[in-house]
Amino acid sequence: MEISDILSSDPDVVSGAVVFKGTRVPVDALFENLAGGMSVEAFLDNFPTVEREQVQALLQISAQRLNCCLILS
Repeated sequence: MEISDILSSDPDVVSGAVVFKGTRVPVDALFENLAGGMSVEAFLDNFPTVEREQVQALLQISAQRLNCCLILS
């Protein structure tokens, strides 16, 4: 799954913030809630327009990109 399949940004949606595609939920909300100790399950319960597959794909892509950055440094 490509990042463009799960995220979008439009100046007319949440002031151009990066959101989960098809929603108005900013991606930052996921990371802030996870950092605060919330589970993915609770996040999905609180943001029902976000699909589990979107969260899983975003976390996987983020982990891959971090690994690439660590390997290169």
